[in-house]
Amino acid sequence: MSPLTSIDIGTPTTPKAMFSSLFTLLLTLIPLICFVKATSFNYPSFDSSTSSLKFQGNASATNGSIELNTNGRGTPLPNSVGRVLYAEPLHLWDSKTGMVADFTTKFSFMIKMLSPPTAGDGMAFFIAPNGSQIPPNSEGGTLGVFAETTKFNSTQSPVVAVELDTYHNWYDPEGNHVGIDVNSIESVATWNRTLVYANDTRGYLWIGYNSSTKNLSVYLTFDKNPVFDGNYVLTHVVDLKKVLPEWVDIGLSAGTGSYFHVQNNIYSWEFNSTEKLVPDSGTGGNQAALVSGANNEKPRKNSRGLVIGLVVGASAVIGGLGLMFFIWWKKRKGTLEEEEEDIFDGSGKNDYERAAGPRRFTYSELARATNHFAKEGKLGEGGFGEVYRGLVPHSNLDVAVKRVSRGSKQGKKEFASEVNIISRLRHKNLVRLEGWCHEGVKFLLVYEFMSNGSLDSHLYGKNAGLTWELRYKIALDLASALLYLHEEGEQYVVHRDIKPSNVMLDSAFNAKLGDFGLARLVDHEMVAKTTMLAGTMGYLAPECFASSKARKESDVYSFGVVALEIACGRRAVEHTEEEGKEGLVAWVAQLYENGRHFEAGTSVTS
Repeated sequence: MSPLTSIDIGTPTTPKAMFSSLFTLLLTLIPLICFVKATSFNYPSFDSSTSSLKFQGNASATNGSIELNTNGRGTPLPNSVGRVLYAEPLHLWDSKTGMVADFTTKFSFMIKMLSPPTAGDGMAFFIAPNGSQIPPNSEGGTLGVFAETTKFNSTQSPVVAVELDTYHNWYDPEGNHVGIDVNSIESVATWNRTLVYANDTRGYLWIGYNSSTKNLSVYLTFDKNPVFDGNYVLTHVVDLKKVLPEWVDIGLSAGTGSYFHVQNNIYSWEFNSTEKLVPDSGTGGNQAALVSGANNEKPRKNSRGLVIGLVVGASAVIGGLGLMFFIWWKKRKGTLEEEEEDIFDGSGKNDYERAAGPRRFTYSELARATNHFAKEGKLGEGGFGEVYRGLVPHSNLDVAVKRVSRGSKQGKKEFASEVNIISRLRHKNLVRLEGWCHEGVKFLLVYEFMSNGSLDSHLYGKNAGLTWELRYKIALDLASALLYLHEEGEQYVVHRDIKPSNVMLDSAFNAKLGDFGLARLVDHEMVAKTTMLAGTMGYLAPECFASSKARKESDVYSFGVVALEIACGRRAVEHTEEEGKEGLVAWVAQLYENGRHFEAGTSVTS
């Protein structure tokens, strides 16, 4: 399979995208002053006809993956070395300018143990001098990267690698680990992590190098829907210019020992380096000489004329496109301002613009962030629409994107209410609004991503099993959020839809209240005027049915119901065969009247 190397500029939809398109066009039209070509490839899978990869040792492409240590038919081999290298060398740094390239690479892999209890020895991504071959006696613990005789000092044949080590040698930390190796199999930095699974579990490894900070950084995840959250698990400062030559090879390698039957497979591989290097003004590399021999004066004049013509022509094109861009930008700005005036009705818009933090996203930004709202990234679905996990481009911001469905009851008014209200609020127990998007009939809200999902999934779903300590902490967090909304601002906020599915949990199980689509902002000593009953059955205070006014007390009632759910492990409204739909509050009240209220918590076993 051929690598995906084409560049798709696409139709620019933002000023930033327009500028990027113009800049790309300029580089295309003036090839004699452009940067050295970057190395970029993407293999979503592999086959035997992949000509731009070099296979060494026992490595082979089979059934869409690369098997590094088998006989080509899935049978693992002991004392095996297998490597795959990109066929073209990487220009890592430039000897004339001293500039060093940045790069990122990502690959998916599986280390599958076929004969427990021990797996060995591991795999690695490596960078070595151009023309790299398998070092002698490099099977087993040296992973096909270092020669046995020089494995602790390979400065004569320099190597930088990121290893996934599955066997404990005397120079290793205990257990499986990720390591960064610089001219030695003894890692300069390590991070302990389980790497081998009995089932078919794939891992995803990101590696990045920043030439400005000289940071070589690593991120690893085994999530089924992997997303790089911007937090590397391992980092080491290394000046690659001082360790490696100007031109290098990049590859993936794995080694097995005498007694280990392990499949080390690669399923995808992507690599991108930057275009930071300034080219030689002469004719170096693979570039053919423009002039030669005694008759070189005329070609040089022609070349000079060609350069002048290209620059003048490119400048004219850029000037014309720049004018078009300015006209488009003014028109687009006016359209956006009209949309904001329409959605915020003037005063609300001004208040929102003064709020710090949340920003307006374009729809295309959020489409890219969520991989075009892919099913694999879907976190949930409610009455107002669907929620997707996303990673905002360039900022590595992990978010949850709520896309309001067209058939939803949440229209423009509810959308504006949620943006206006939550953008004013700052509290540790409220879900943070990162931004919003309104384009035509598209309404989207962007929240911080909460890795443990909603409270209801931990009360009733497959993740149920909260300890009493966590239950108590969650109840306190929710009470803290409610106190802030009701008492600690110049105006108070009535949420009107407090329920477990609107209580989100972060990685440390801190509870945060979200979904302010039904909320109302009210002056103290006033009562919010509403004309429609709003909320969720089972959580509505009895007085709400007689009056549609939003009150603090109705929120407190809803909080009480949620607190009962946390304590009892039962839903607010539960269907029983004997009595049909039974309300939690009535059930607990009946037990209390009969002196059996402690029985309400017997279903909670943790």
